[in-house]
Amino acid sequence: MTLGTVVLYVAIAAIILTLVTYYGFGKKESLLMSYVQNYCGAFFIFSGWVKAVDPLGLAYKVGDYFNQFEYVFEPTWFSFITPLFPILSNYAVAFSVFVITFEIVLGVMLILGHKPKFIAWSFFGLVVFFTVLTGFTYLTGFVPGDANFFEFSKWGAFDANNMKVTDCGCFGDFLVLEPKVSFQKDLVLLIPSLYFIFMYKKMHVILNKTTRNIIVGIAAVGLIFYNLSNYLWDIPSNDFRPFKKGTDIAAQKKLEEDAVANVQITDAVLTNLSSGEIKKLPYNEYLSVFKEYPKEEWEVDYLQTEPTVAHSKISEFEVSDIEGYSINDQILETEGPVLFIVAHKLYGDASPSTRIVRDTAYRVDTIFQRDGSTILQKSIATVDERTEDYIDYRWQGFYTERYQNVVLPFIKEAQSAGIPIVMAAGADFEKINDFKKDLGLDFPIGEADDLLLKTIVRSNPGVVLLDKGKLVDKWHFKKLPSFQVVKENHL
Repeated sequence: MTLGTVVLYVAIAAIILTLVTYYGFGKKESLLMSYVQNYCGAFFIFSGWVKAVDPLGLAYKVGDYFNQFEYVFEPTWFSFITPLFPILSNYAVAFSVFVITFEIVLGVMLILGHKPKFIAWSFFGLVVFFTVLTGFTYLTGFVPGDANFFEFSKWGAFDANNMKVTDCGCFGDFLVLEPKVSFQKDLVLLIPSLYFIFMYKKMHVILNKTTRNIIVGIAAVGLIFYNLSNYLWDIPSNDFRPFKKGTDIAAQKKLEEDAVANVQITDAVLTNLSSGEIKKLPYNEYLSVFKEYPKEEWEVDYLQTEPTVAHSKISEFEVSDIEGYSINDQILETEGPVLFIVAHKLYGDASPSTRIVRDTAYRVDTIFQRDGSTILQKSIATVDERTEDYIDYRWQGFYTERYQNVVLPFIKEAQSAGIPIVMAAGADFEKINDFKKDLGLDFPIGEADDLLLKTIVRSNPGVVLLDKGKLVDKWHFKKLPSFQVVKENHL
């Protein structure tokens, strides 16, 4: 689905709602206002709903923004606010649930016309907030890596690789928009937001006040519980991410990698470093004359064909062992079922400690007997003690309980049935090995990118059942069934 399709469907819904408002409720004050109300209301309900199915997705985006704002404001006059962003990051999930709920409830209030002045200013405020985020996302593409966002004199040509947050998450993973398109969308929404502020008295109002209050109240409470159910108690009810049930990860990864390998360079774009002159040459022609364009005088960029298979997070599936070697084959290529345990973060606090290390050294003394015919060797051991600094991790109780009470009993039954277990964690190997030792885990644990692991399953830990690279099923640790149930349904 594209943004154009969404706009069309919302427009149709708005027409239907406006006809109901006009003929069903007899609200004929302003047909234009009623349509704009219903359109913006339906649009907010839709955009909020596709985020509500996966509130952690928005929370991760919000966390990315807070991290970038801390970096951006640190060297400026506004550095005094930077300590606020790490604190806000700790509440990214709660912030996500609030924004999603408020967006949908505001959409409902627009359709009802409940509290016109409040919804006019609230809509304006939320649109401005979204515009700032999408604008920041897009405009960072003009900021070179060695410059700060507010160093406007250093801005250059747009480069998508410069963007620190690749998309705003406006429609969650249901529809990922290019940052420029997302920014333009919010700029357009500023028009009806200003219309509401100046003309809110013309807004239609349907139903009586008590009924409207009940509808809005039920919507708010219901949405909060729905948001919580999609991350706190279970994985999202609808999965719009690449790692959905039934996906053949191994096959899709190969398709995407082959598509990238088969990309063809079509043209060379040459920019003269002194005059700014730009030339575009077919790549084959450029290869025959490239000596005429020395790199000291010309900058060369290449245009290439688009991959025949779109890139997704599946292309980035990579789990490594302590030596940096891939263990993907243990996860994706093993014949038969494999249980893949996913933990994007190991919740533990590092505690610097010291320990005594004893080093034993051996010295061999040679002893000659009096007749000189026999040589005796005597080994003498000496023990030296020294102190060594190391990091000891204190694991948070709530996190270890998830393993000890839920995941490990399940794993032990799976191991008894001969099913291989592999785990991936978003941590360095010093932390991974300490976790493995403290919990007594006897299966391989690799290191992977935390964003990848968050994408695979919205649970920490999460349990994924694979069959030669195909994702059969996955579970939130709170919804992990008994091994017997899994065996009956999948094995």
